[in-house]
Amino acid sequence: MRFLLRLIINAFALWLTTLIVSGVSVQPYAPGTTATVLTFLLIALIFGVVNAIVGTVIRIVALPLYILTLGLISLLVNAFLLFIVSWISDALGFGLHIDGFWSGVLGALVLGIIGWLLGLVFRPARRD
Repeated sequence: MRFLLRLIINAFALWLTTLIVSGVSVQPYAPGTTATVLTFLLIALIFGVVNAIVGTVIRIVALPLYILTLGLISLLVNAFLLFIVSWISDALGFGLHIDGFWSGVLGALVLGIIGWLLGLVFRPARRD
């Protein structure tokens, strides 16, 4: 249940990011509302997998840079992960398109903030 909720939150945050940042867009695999929603869900799934695997490795390797820059390097790491998701989804024939480096950085920043805010609002209750 928590995985599905996180997937929906990330898909919704990605949709809001495409509305806010002009350099980030999503091309659905087919016309129609259902295809668009499924495309956002698939991109959110790809982003979750990339973030879990590649993001973890990069964060461990770049730990000294995180300490040195007081965490500001995370903007570049998240933009890099967003570019990886864009590349993977383009290879699959649908998906995320980022116009340039600064659009990727701004998109990663907006996506992170919106995902964090939505995660706070829709956080499942803990069982004690």
